Order: sequence, then structure tokens, then C-alpha cells
Amino acid sequence: MTQMYSQEKKAYQIFSGDSIINYGQMFDSLKSADIILFGELHDNPICHWLQLELLQDLSTERSLIVGMEMIERDNQEHFALYMSDSITHEELDSNMRLWNNYLTDYKPLIDAAKQRGIPVFGTNIPRRFASQVYKHGVESLDSLSAYEKSWIAPLPFPYDKDLPGYKKMMDMFDDPAHANENLPKAQALKDATMAHFILFHSEPDHTFLHLNGSYHSDHYEGIVWYLKKSQPSLRIVTISAKEQQSISGIESEHEGIADYLIVIPVSMTKTY
Repeated sequence: MTQMYSQEKKAYQIFSGDSIINYGQMFDSLKSADIILFGELHDNPICHWLQLELLQDLSTERSLIVGMEMIERDNQEHFALYMSDSITHEELDSNMRLWNNYLTDYKPLIDAAKQRGIPVFGTNIPRRFASQVYKHGVESLDSLSAYEKSWIAPLPFPYDKDLPGYKKMMDMFDDPAHANENLPKAQALKDATMAHFILFHSEPDHTFLHLNGSYHSDHYEGIVWYLKKSQPSLRIVTISAKEQQSISGIESEHEGIADYLIVIPVSMTKTY
């Protein structure tokens, strides 16, 4: 009988360029980074487990700060109360817009940071403002109060419509005549806002570990572009996670997207 199954069931494989490396090799280079952008697949348990392991391991080597796309800036005050033990998790849950996979995927990491005294900050634009840009344009934000504007990147924000990632968003429209140029602008404002608050909360001699969807930092665009535009000398390391049928090599569409690529089998269970 022909053997059709793999004798070794790996949950993930890490690549640097075309080379297979192990976690320790990746970790050694992360220790000297100013900013680490961990581009996750939101529903993938391997991503969240590796993020937790990375936080715990880095905290033994470096002073850490953590930033998260999953926490919007208008929720930061309540989140800070939770981090300082001023409110319970139940009170946090009733006052914040927590993602539906918060308990399984993000709470363990946040609590690990809390136990170690590592500050954690939300970096993302309130989603209603991103939706407002998509529907009514960036100009519609001019009517926001100064307090509301403090939750987003300073306006006007730089925008390059020719970045490949933003151009690809425009190509999603079947009919070019109905393409909405506000879609990539809304995405860009998310990227600009996350970059702004990463820099706002960064400190000398600290490593800033930021968790975001991989599309926000793949190909060194998005958040990376805004960070480099503000501070070109930053030592930024990017990690991206992708699913593939086989994890023995890199599929062509995933080549060159990050400094480190975590390849995960498509059969991996999902958290939601």
C-alpha cells in the first residue's frame, strides 16, 4: 500500500528569505529591533501562541512595549484602567468593543503583559471613522472635535495611492467606473494611525512589539511605510503569517513579503 500521509505533522515553518530557520534564529534578530510588526492571521491559533511565546521570551531580554490593532484609540482609557487593576475584566468587557476572539486569542497575551508590567496600548482608529472615510471621504473628518481627532493620525495625513497594496484594493472592483477611491484611503488612515501611535508610545532602549493583521505590514507597506516616512533610521523587523497547502517551501505569492514568514498548514483549526 502506498503511504499517502506525512509522517511528521508540523504546525508551522519559519522562513527567512528562502531558507528554513528555527524560532531561536528568528528570536536572536528580534532582540535588536526597535519595532517588531507581527502580521497575524486573526483566526489562527498558531499566530496567537507564537505571539504569546515571543512576548514572554523578549521580556527576559528587552524592555518591552506592546501595541495592538485590536484595541481602538477611543477605548484606550478603559483599557488603561484594566491594565492598572482599576476595573475588572467584566467591567472592561462592558465598556469596550472587544473582538469576538478576545478571550481565546488576545486576553492571554494581555494578561501576560500585565503580570510582567509591560505596557500595552491600542493603536487603531475607531472603526466608525474609517467607515466614515470610506462612505464620505477624508474631508468628512474635518467636522470631528479636537478630542475625537486625538484618536487618529494628525490630519492631513500623507497618502500614496500608487503603493501596490492600495492599488490592489482598487483592483478589487469589477467595474473601474464604480471604483471607490475612498477604500484605500480608509485603509491608509488605519495604517497611518497605527504608525502614529506606535511612535507616540515608543521609548528609547525599548522594543515595541505590535500586533496587526498581516496585510497592514506585508511587503513593507502600510504601517512600515508610515513609520519609515516619519523616522527612516528605525530598525523595523516584520513577521508575516500565511497559510499554504504545503509548508515545505514558500508559494510564489508569499515571496518577499516580510523579514520572516511563518507558514501554517491550511488545515490548521481556526479560533472562530
